[in-house]
Amino acid sequence: MRYIEWLFLFVLSGLGIALANFVGFNVGFMDSLPGILILLAISAAGVIVSKIVPLKLPIVAYVSIIGLLTACPISPCREFVIEAANKINFTAPLTMVGAYAGISISGQIKSFLKQGWKMIVIGVFVMTGTFICSALIAQIVLSITGAI
Repeated sequence: MRYIEWLFLFVLSGLGIALANFVGFNVGFMDSLPGILILLAISAAGVIVSKIVPLKLPIVAYVSIIGLLTACPISPCREFVIEAANKINFTAPLTMVGAYAGISISGQIKSFLKQGWKMIVIGVFVMTGTFICSALIAQIVLSITGAI
């Protein structure tokens, strides 16, 4: 992927995160801007490092390592990174991740349908089971902790 495409995706992601953070959590754009810029800078650094370092790891691994290094106790920018990132509710970026996943899967629906109707039934059962089990675990944990 060319760097212009990466830049476009980073800008689009930043705007999406800011919008989701504003609409869903009432955090103003200027309040969340430093955190968004830090997250995007870490992501961009991960992309660049993945192109430079001969070790072939996924980009997400490089982004995770860089993120850990910027927030670790020996990092000089630790306080600023953590304070700025705390203004981003991390379900806001998940909105964008879900959208990207949906877009990427949409190109593969025909091959999924070629698997037959049994795969669709299995998919529905897996999604339903995951939802019900997640809700059950959440109910148990919240009940034990006294949150509900």
